[in-house]
Amino acid sequence: MTETPNPNIVDADSLTGEMHPIRRVVVALGSNLGERFAALQGAVDALADTPDFFVTGVSPVYESDAVDAPDDAPQFLNAIVLADTTLPAARLMERALAVEDAFDRERSEVRNAPRTLDVDLIVVGDRRADDDFLRLPHPRAHERAFVLQPWHDLEPDAVFPDRGPIVELLADLDASGITKRDDLVIEVQ
Repeated sequence: MTETPNPNIVDADSLTGEMHPIRRVVVALGSNLGERFAALQGAVDALADTPDFFVTGVSPVYESDAVDAPDDAPQFLNAIVLADTTLPAARLMERALAVEDAFDRERSEVRNAPRTLDVDLIVVGDRRADDDFLRLPHPRAHERAFVLQPWHDLEPDAVFPDRGPIVELLADLDASGITKRDDLVIEVQ
C-alpha cells in the first residue's frame, strides 16, 4: 500500500534545507497501440516507483474513441492517477516523458497519432505554466470526457483550475464515446 504524506506539512530537503510544498497531481494515461492495458499498468507501476511521488488513487479504466486523431486511429484505454508529490512540475514532466519512452512511445508529426502510451500532467497543485515544454493546467483536458469522467470517479468534488467543478464541465460534454471497462482493473503496488 502506498503511504501518503501529510498534506499539511512542507518537506524540507535534508541536504540543502530547501522547502518543497506537497502538491496534488492529476495524471492522465492513455494507450491505443500494442498491449494497451499492460502499458497503463506499467505506467502506474513506474509512477509509483518514482521517489517523492505518492500514488493516492487510480481510476477505473475507460475505453474511448480517439479525439482529433487520424480517421483510422484505434480506440484508447484511459485512466487517471492521483498523487501527492514534492517534486517540481518540470521534474514531473521529465518523468512523464521517460515513462512514455520506456514504453516505446514514438513521436510523430501527425497530430494525435496513435501511441503506445501517453502520460499527461493535467494539474500540479496550483502551478501554472505555458511554454513549449510544459503547459499547466493541461490546456484541453477540461474539454475531454475521457479525462474528466475517470477523474470524477476518484474525486467527484474536484475543481479544474480556472474552469470550475469537473462535474459541471463533464455535464457539458458528449461522453457517448467512452465506456467504462469493469473487466480491466489497474493494481497499485
